[in-house]
Amino acid sequence: MMFDSLSGFPLEDPIYVFTLALAAFLVGPLLIKRLGQPGIVGIVLLGVLIGPDGTGLVAHGDAIELLGTVGLVYLLFTVGLELNLRGFFRAPENAAVFGLTSFFLPLTVGVFVCTSVLGFDFWPALLLSAVFASHTLLAYPIVNRYDVTQNDAVTAVFGGILFTDTLALTLLAIVLGVADGGGLSPLLIGQVFSSLILLFATVWLVVPPIARWFFYNLSDESYFEFLFVLVFVFASASLAEILGIDGILGAFVAGVAFNRLIPQGSTLMNRIEFVGNAFFIPFFLLHVGMLVNVGVILDGPQTLQIATVIIATMIGTKFVAAWTVGELLDFDRTERGVMFGLSSGQAAAALAITILGVEAGLFGAAELNAVVLMLLVTALVSPWITERYSRRLAVSDDADPEREDAVDPRILLPLPPDSENRRDLLEFGFLLRDESGTNPIHLLSVVRPSWSGDTESNVEEVESQLRDLAEFAYAAEAPLEIETRVNHNVASGIARGALETRSDHVIMGWNPSKTFGEKVFGSIIDQVLDWTTLPVSVTHFGHPVNTTGHLRVIVPRSIDHHDGFYEGVYKVKRLADKLGVPITVYVFEEQTNRYQQLFDFVEIDVSAEFETVSGWDDLQSELRDVTESNDLVVTLSSRVGGVGWDDELEALPNRLVELPSRSFVVFYLREGEPDYDSQFLRID
Repeated sequence: MMFDSLSGFPLEDPIYVFTLALAAFLVGPLLIKRLGQPGIVGIVLLGVLIGPDGTGLVAHGDAIELLGTVGLVYLLFTVGLELNLRGFFRAPENAAVFGLTSFFLPLTVGVFVCTSVLGFDFWPALLLSAVFASHTLLAYPIVNRYDVTQNDAVTAVFGGILFTDTLALTLLAIVLGVADGGGLSPLLIGQVFSSLILLFATVWLVVPPIARWFFYNLSDESYFEFLFVLVFVFASASLAEILGIDGILGAFVAGVAFNRLIPQGSTLMNRIEFVGNAFFIPFFLLHVGMLVNVGVILDGPQTLQIATVIIATMIGTKFVAAWTVGELLDFDRTERGVMFGLSSGQAAAALAITILGVEAGLFGAAELNAVVLMLLVTALVSPWITERYSRRLAVSDDADPEREDAVDPRILLPLPPDSENRRDLLEFGFLLRDESGTNPIHLLSVVRPSWSGDTESNVEEVESQLRDLAEFAYAAEAPLEIETRVNHNVASGIARGALETRSDHVIMGWNPSKTFGEKVFGSIIDQVLDWTTLPVSVTHFGHPVNTTGHLRVIVPRSIDHHDGFYEGVYKVKRLADKLGVPITVYVFEEQTNRYQQLFDFVEIDVSAEFETVSGWDDLQSELRDVTESNDLVVTLSSRVGGVGWDDELEALPNRLVELPSRSFVVFYLREGEPDYDSQFLRID
């Protein structure tokens, strides 16, 4: 090796190794992205370069192996965490058909090809076929950019990954069991499946209730939430090891268990992604790269032969699977193209299964190098195909990716100096905004002038409090601006702030203990409702909003005739979609079909059940019986005297706060803009 003659190489000092590793994490993705490749490829290639079979600059020591193993566990956790369960539950039958077809077709053909063409034994052939039978959504940013993520074909792929990855990891457990035990037997099959059932049942029954309790009671410091999640992830991985299956399956199951408790775009999700992408996962990729032996590729045709065969088999079978399922589910040619592009991407699960196959002795250097070459090819093919067909799908669906105001509202969040549940209010704002949007949330505090001359110091104190809260938002990478106003009338300051910031949604918190002398909520909130026509969400949270398990939506009589009705339905659907929870809609009419049709007219596909109530007392009785401690009740309401107003709405907040969850949102609809709602409707 070229550095063998130099004193001190390979490097083993932790400081030097860590410095070079961090440099690789920084430089690798920056360089490789200029060539149109995903950043993970750059880290793997630099691992090859500095590893023992490259320049020999860095020793592949215990520290790299330890952090690489931790990164592997973390990687599979993020795979489970980022699964699109909402896409699965929208149309589980489509997801099941596509997931099972796109897994078993490549698997079956792959085993035949690997055994007959490459001469593999059955079990290595089965595991290698499981590698490319799964898929990773490398091209997700493309379909998101073209605003076609709600298309049925796209959601089938999103939901299908739940089947492909779970099946691939299950096969991994069986094959590793065979490798350890010497053969397949009914006892082994029984042990593996009983271990899987015990793992799934334990994690799914234990994690969600404990997590909800922790987030509700002990999450004052946000890093506690992150540490809590890590403890349960590695505890799940440890449980899997105890049960005789690989720890990555436990991490994957933990990710699925946390899936609905950690919304996309939340501060906690951002911290998980940040730490994983910046530290843990890169160490796994570096570990993989250092295992790659370039000399094996140069010494003979074996690696290139294996790579060519598995790439051709994977792409061919994924193409057939997409076209077959598309024909069965009546998707057009463009939709089938998007399905093929999305499902042909390979990354996380493929690398994870391969590395464990190498450690178990089922794969050698040639197979590992072949899989790395496959990743390079699919990193080019998957985005290119997805880009081509997503553009066509966007045009055919009349999708409008520039519809920024509809999907990314400019939110004003007024906060009094003594406001409670500030973080819940901000998290609620995160849920309503678009994750990739650029419109900031405006944090506003209105300070009354002081007769004693302390106004300036009061403003400074308020701004300091807002800056502390802003740090929480910055951790979620959400754009945020701080606004302060000095005004004798707080409501007037809020109304003017909404105009000056060009906001189109106001979120306000309500404290029932401080409500007196008011029409509904109190003088400030009621005055804001009187002085602005914008939609206003009045909130009260009895539990952290991210732990919500069910949305219960109240639709008063005739509210569907209100100008802002469809926008209100859109916000409800967005909330349910972000939280990944079901909706139950309560209507005051015997026939629910009409309201179901009205909800279906609005963009975003989420499942909703509709129930009829005879009156407000019946509604209160029903909610008292069925509402659980983590439910959120949302009411669509007009202003006092407006279309859809009912005098019972005045007493509703005090009724809702008596429910077990004590959490509700009263969404006051936009006034006076009858044409505004059209942007939220489906265009056929």
